[in-house]
This record gives sequence, C-alpha cells and structure tokens, in this order.
Amino acid sequence: MGFWSLALLALTPILTVLLLLVLLGWPAKRAMPLAFLMTGLVAIFFWGVPYNYVAAASTKGIITAIEVLFIVFGAVLMLNTLRESGAIHTIRAGFTTITPDRRIQAIIICWLFGSFIEGASGFGTPSAILAPLLVAIGFPAMAAVLSALIIQSTPVSFGAVGTPILIGVNSGLSGAPNVAEQAAALGMTTDEFIRSIGGQVAIFHGMIGVFLPLVLVMMLTLFFGEKRSIWAGLEVWKFALFAGLAFTVPYALIANVLGPEFPSLFGGLIGLAIVVPAAKKGWFMPKKSWDFPPLSKWEQDWMGMLSADPLTKPTISMFKAWFPYILIGFILVITRMEALPFGAALKKVAITIEQVFGTTIDISSTPLFLPGTIMVAVSVVGYFLYKMDRSSYRTAVSNSAKMIVSAAPALLFAVPMVQVFINSGVNANGYESMPLLLAEGVSKMVGEHWPVVAPVIGALGAFIAGSNTISNMMFALFQFGAAENVGISPATIVALQAVGGAAGNIICVHNVVAAAAAAGIIGKEGVLIRKVLLPLTYYLVFAGGLGYVAIHGFGLHIGTLFVATVLLVFLIMILKYQRKAKLANIENNKKVSTL
Repeated sequence: MGFWSLALLALTPILTVLLLLVLLGWPAKRAMPLAFLMTGLVAIFFWGVPYNYVAAASTKGIITAIEVLFIVFGAVLMLNTLRESGAIHTIRAGFTTITPDRRIQAIIICWLFGSFIEGASGFGTPSAILAPLLVAIGFPAMAAVLSALIIQSTPVSFGAVGTPILIGVNSGLSGAPNVAEQAAALGMTTDEFIRSIGGQVAIFHGMIGVFLPLVLVMMLTLFFGEKRSIWAGLEVWKFALFAGLAFTVPYALIANVLGPEFPSLFGGLIGLAIVVPAAKKGWFMPKKSWDFPPLSKWEQDWMGMLSADPLTKPTISMFKAWFPYILIGFILVITRMEALPFGAALKKVAITIEQVFGTTIDISSTPLFLPGTIMVAVSVVGYFLYKMDRSSYRTAVSNSAKMIVSAAPALLFAVPMVQVFINSGVNANGYESMPLLLAEGVSKMVGEHWPVVAPVIGALGAFIAGSNTISNMMFALFQFGAAENVGISPATIVALQAVGGAAGNIICVHNVVAAAAAAGIIGKEGVLIRKVLLPLTYYLVFAGGLGYVAIHGFGLHIGTLFVATVLLVFLIMILKYQRKAKLANIENNKKVSTL
C-alpha cells in the first residue's frame, strides 16, 4: 500500500472523532465507542497489529481512564465537601470582595491559580479543580469549562514540576547519537541541552501567553455575555495584559535561570501575589463591573448537573475555607519534587502488570501518588475541619459518584482508542505507528516551512494522546530529525513541538471530557471543542510565526506575516474599543449637559 494511502488510513480515527464530536455534535459517550472501534479495525486489518497488542493497549487505556476518573472524582468531591460544609460561601464572598467582575475572577482563578495547580500536578488536574469551583461561585457550567480549558496551554509545558520537558522531551530524545552530537557541538551535556530547550519553550509560551487572559475574557463575553460581544472583554484589556505579564515574565525568567521544574508553579504564585493586591487597589480595573445575564436568560446548553448555591452570609473564615486547596497545592508540590522523599514513598505502592497478553506493553499504576487520592484525603480532612455531619458528607460523596458514573462511558473508550493508535508501531507490515506516519506525511508536504507546522504536530500529539508529555515522547525525536533534514535548528523545532503539545491540551478529548464531567456537563463535548478552536488557532499561528522568525529572522516571509497579523489584530481591536469608548463618553457627556 502506498505511503499516502496509509497516511489517509492513519488519519481515519482522528477524522472520526472530529466528524462525530465537532461537526455532528454527538455526545462523547456515543462518539468515542465508534472512534475506538474504527481505530481497532484500522490497526488490525490494515496496519497488521496483532490482536493481543490491540487488547493490551486497550487494557492499558482502560486503567488510565479509571485513573483520570478518580482524579475527577477527587476534585468534585473536594468541591462538594466545601459546598455541603458552607465553606464555598466564604470563597465566593472572597472573590466578590476582590471584585464582582466575572472577567477579573476568571483571570485570577484560571490564569493564575490554575497555572499554580498545573505547575504542581499537571495531567488535567487544573481543569478538574477549576471548572466546578467556577460553577460554585456563579459561572454557567459551560463558561466554567471553557475558561478552564483555555488556560490548559501556557503553563502545561512545565506542569507536574516540569514533567513534559524533563520526562517527555528527554525520553523522546534519549539514546539518539545525533542529539548528543548536537549538544556537544554547543558545548553542553545532553541534560543541559534539554534544559536549554525548556528555556526556549518558556520564551515562546511567554510571548504568546501575555495575550491569553485577554483571549479568555473575550471568549467569555462573546459566548456568554448578554450582548454576545468581544467588546465587553476588551474593556479589561489593560488588566488582562497586566495579568499576562505578571505570570509570563517570572515564568520565562525562572525557566531560563532555575530550569523546567518551577516556571508554572512559581509563576502562578508570583502572579497571584502581584495581581490580587493590584485588583483590590483598583489598578487597571474597568469602570463598570460585568456579569453573566440573569439565570432566567441562560441557555440550556450553558447549564449542567452542578449549580451555584444562593448567596448566604459566610460562617467560616477565609483561611479555613481555602485551607483544603492550600493543603492540596502544598502536598502536590512536596510529592512532585524529586529532591524530597515523599513522592518516592507514595510510589512504592504500585500495581504493575508486565508484558500484558504476551506483548511488550506494561501497565503500571501508583494509586497513592494520584492527585485524586490526595484530593479525597483532603476532603476527609475537610469533613473533620468543618465538623460536618455524616449525612452531609454522604451527600457530597453520593453526588460526586453519580457525576463520575455519567462521565465514565466516554473516557473508558476515548483513552483505549488513544493507546491503540499510539501502539500501532508493532505490526506485521513493518509500518511506523499511525501518529509517526501522519507526522512524516506532513513533513513531506511542507518542507522548509516546517517551523510553522512543528507546533501543529505537537498539538496533534496532545489531541490524540491527551498529554503534552506523551506528545513530546512520540514526536520529539521525529521533530529533531525533520529539522536536521531541512537544515534548521533542531533545538528550536523541538521547543515548538513542546509549545504545540501544550496548546493541544485545550482541545484533547481526554481533557474536555474530564473538565466537562467535573462541571456536570455531559454530552456537550463537541460544542466545547468548537468553542475552543479559536484560542487554539491563535496559539498555533502565533507559535508557528514566532518559531519561523526565531530561525530565519524578520523578513518578507510567512513567519513575519503570522506574527504581524496576530499583533495587528490585537492592536486594531484595542484601538477600536478605545475609539468606541471615547465616543460613548462624548455621547454620555452630551446627555448630561442637556439635562
């Protein structure tokens, strides 16, 4: 079979997901079983993957899906514990004292607090935590998930204390002699070379991420505002850019000075320390507060199984209300730092199955190390801390379990589909695995314009695998080789792979289903993916343009065109908003003078 015929076949599973979820709007619980079946058929009958490998990969996927469901369960249980105890009223009142403006709340909670959680834990944990928290303080469920997904980009490359770089890129490039030669030519060890790639990743992310809070609030006001307009989002452009810089500047500096372990973690904390006091003092804040329309005007699609409780007077102190989340962050940090013994101690309890069904596929799970276990344990701490009665806590557990049961069918087929797709490299025909063959097809089509495409390959890997780390494992060496073939900087191209892999988390089915489940939205995954395609496009276009310019410099080429277009679009929107605001002020002054 010819190369392009194989490439088209390899594309079939992805096209199936896009067609059913995005175009036809099927719920994931219906779409993913069919996508899994299609992937299995292509793997067995066209790729020649042995049955036992398909079964082993599927089993590995089911175990991973159960782990994801447990993480979501822990996040939702934590939220329901706060709700049943009354602590959520204090948290909600706390954000109102900073500002009642939903745009500012989204920036502080998602962009800054979410980046801290990503830096500590990664693997989709921020979406699982943020989405239900936003719902609890009054966001529509759909808006909460959208906000949580958009920030699954800039901080992701350094999530879980740098895992996508230290494990993903490092494993992807390990053992290749040309990588060691490239590092030696630059006067570096291989470890220093990997860390230098991490530094480039942070610089690319930093330049793109500056505008991400503004993109976030424009998406909120466009899809969930009463007037359905981006102009309400542009009202906070000064604060949004300020918050963007408050995170990305320390983030990029930390990555290039300290290394890949701490950029998102410390960047989020430093950003919170800068932005929250500034918001309280009214710096860069809009004149008018913005809120969602009244509940009676919310569309059916906006709502899920969770909802905000009525505002009541808080009975729990602010520190006590936030203590469970502070404790979760602290435990995640100390268990993810390799220099400390706590993570290794938790990993000693491991469930391992080697050579599943006689294959080379191994399955390993460390249940105590999962973020879900930590969140369940902290929920139990909350039971005693808030002196809850048993019936209230039983209600929290019951409601959380019901939500997970409704989300389970989608994930129990989505993740096995991914594993079959990734493990298709073992076959009777000697073909590359499906994702590698797809990437090779793209490289043949674009040639010297590879810097523009490199982030797209990374995003494709994350969309397929549900993980920036796995995307980097799959494609880092391929990207390195493609760069050498074209005659451009391999380190920069691998950095663009990592940037695209992070951005791909915005739309990966794994994340979308988990975040939607955490917020109580079931069956609307396709609607969510359609909404977040715009932020993803912004990220990939800007990353590709910056990468091209980094390699070829500014000039009359596609990279400069991409960068200039993105910057001009933001500049024009801001200037147009300023003009509209000025005209509105003149009109208001005229009305006042006539009165």
